Amino acid sequence: MRTRLLPLLLVLMAGVLLALGFPLAASLAAAQQQTVVVDRIDDTARFAALAQFVTERGAGIDERQSTLQGELVRYHEVYGIEVGVFYRDTTAMARAPKDWDVPESGEPRRAFREALLGRRSHDPPQVWPWQPHARLAVASPVVRDGDVVAVVLTDSPTGQLRSRILHGWLLIAAGEVAAMLLAVGAAFRLTGWVLKPVRVLDAATHDIATGRMNSRVAAAGGPPELRRLARSFNEMADNVEEVLEQQRAFVADASHQLRNPLAALLLRIELLALELPPGNEEIASVRTEGKRLAQVLDDLLDLALAEHAPADLRLTDIGELAGERVAAWRPLADEKGVRLTGCGSAVTAWADPVALSSALDAVIDNALKFTPAGEEVTVTVAADGDTSTIVVTDRGPGLTDEELARVGDRFWRSNRHQNVKGSGLGLSISRALLAAGGGSIAYSHHEPHGLRVTVSVPRTQPETARA
Repeated sequence: MRTRLLPLLLVLMAGVLLALGFPLAASLAAAQQQTVVVDRIDDTARFAALAQFVTERGAGIDERQSTLQGELVRYHEVYGIEVGVFYRDTTAMARAPKDWDVPESGEPRRAFREALLGRRSHDPPQVWPWQPHARLAVASPVVRDGDVVAVVLTDSPTGQLRSRILHGWLLIAAGEVAAMLLAVGAAFRLTGWVLKPVRVLDAATHDIATGRMNSRVAAAGGPPELRRLARSFNEMADNVEEVLEQQRAFVADASHQLRNPLAALLLRIELLALELPPGNEEIASVRTEGKRLAQVLDDLLDLALAEHAPADLRLTDIGELAGERVAAWRPLADEKGVRLTGCGSAVTAWADPVALSSALDAVIDNALKFTPAGEEVTVTVAADGDTSTIVVTDRGPGLTDEELARVGDRFWRSNRHQNVKGSGLGLSISRALLAAGGGSIAYSHHEPHGLRVTVSVPRTQPETARA
């Protein structure tokens, strides 16, 4: 979520900074140019004041005109600015350098024409740093007896002006970068503050989904809405855990309480069988169903205990454990005429040895139950990345794709195997025992026929074991 929320915040912040930065940069450039224009207007006004007292042209060069010429020359030498005083017909009264005239076009000509109308230059075009050949023309009229008799015109280079503008822009850019870095840091803090409760909630949800029902969310940080969500989540988890505990207690109590009446019923059946002729089929059928019901109750009690009891996780040699279970089941396999073999080296994993042994017993029992005589059941132990696996394969009839999707459900049995002894809870108990320790069980086809059951347990220490 942070990868989606953070770019959105950064784009918005960058947009705000750019929206503020561009007008500020334009305002700075305009202010710098205005300062130069005001300075040039002051200079042209001073020269215009001197030019007012110059004798009319045609009367020769007098002292005042010589003074004006000297001022213009010194001004040009000091500042490098082309300056001149021109009559209305662009004839020079005084100028520096001596070969400079009013251009035929461009900004100086426009400023000259504007001054002929009696107005000073006040709004020349903006000069930008990327215009190396741009110049700044400013003109002021020379007024005598109410008439404009001449124009003072300056044509300034803009190198220093462009340098000051560029320097100001660099400062603005540095400020923008600093503000953007600050915004990035603030965005990281903000998204972390907002998303921290979400991450905690996600972790707690994952814990509950994997069977750790006591996991809760500490509603201590984040926005009020997320804190309220955390409290609601904790209430929901408490209610769910309470309901599950009630269900488990009910199953355990019902299984335990039904065993005594069932035992009494089976005893009465045995007493009744003594009064009937030997080999009575009805009594044999009732006895078989009674024993099957007793097995179902025992399996229900085992399932309730498996879902309730915490796992005692420890580093276990599952290769040795699988070998022990193969050896324990081999007599039954030999009795049925099934070859039970085990292969694999020493492989360690984090598991509850008792729970894993019980799960393997259920899987191997199921494999032997459906494997015909003369076929083989193989138990293989291997390490696969972060998990260790125990694979049990048989050569039985196997399951269809639809049956594979349901195998392991409580009380589910294939229609083809309804007459086979069992309650339909063995694989459900295996799944519950493995899930308590972070393990899992998976089913797939085994070629050319049969079932492949893969029991997986973690090779690294789970969080529950660390806690």
